Amino acid sequence: LLRRGVHQLKFEKRLQQSSWLTVVAMRLLVGVKRVIDYAVKIRVKPDQSGVEMANVKMAMNPFCEIALEEAVRLKENKVANEVVAVTMGPKTSGETLRQALALGADRGIHVLTDTELQPLAAAKLFAALAAREEPRMILLGKQAIDGDCNQTGQMLAALLGWPQGLFASKVQVDGDNVLVESESDSGIEITSLQLPAVVTADLRLNEPRYATLPNIMKAKKKPVDTVSPADLGVDAEPTI
Repeated sequence: LLRRGVHQLKFEKRLQQSSWLTVVAMRLLVGVKRVIDYAVKIRVKPDQSGVEMANVKMAMNPFCEIALEEAVRLKENKVANEVVAVTMGPKTSGETLRQALALGADRGIHVLTDTELQPLAAAKLFAALAAREEPRMILLGKQAIDGDCNQTGQMLAALLGWPQGLFASKVQVDGDNVLVESESDSGIEITSLQLPAVVTADLRLNEPRYATLPNIMKAKKKPVDTVSPADLGVDAEPTI
């Protein structure tokens, strides 16, 4: 019995070490986009070339905020050990990145560019970052409320050759697999994906938290890496 007890303790210790290693290896990459606040009344430019962006309140894309909240919850539940927030755009997009850090991301990456990124360019940039950061899962909002393209997640999965779980209303990691529930016209669709994978967040996945004042102050000290599309070897110029 004593010998059996010793073997049991050794097994439990190896299991704890294995679980610890699994957590350490689980890095999550989350995209956060800066868009016009959903409550703002949109005004079209006089030349009809787009919407007026000057002196307009900006905010994090709501679906990106949901994806970030899910990543932070996975870390809080010991499923992952690091959440890396990624934003792409001009210098002002750094404000959205700092908001992501205040909401629980550990560090940030700012792909600095003044070019208006199309979904394919954004997907290529995410793919280049995935090769560098080696995340186990990439979480994105299913779409941005400015362009409503709903294309970046799908294109990214195709570029990486990773499985994709779209319009997630529930995400559950089980070892090297992730179960993604999605709402469809015929009911709830449950997909089992082998990690690494790309997951896009739907509205009902969760309810994002608010950033507290202490976390806002802590976010100012969290590291942010700034890179350009050229640094990642990506041509981000529009193709259409």
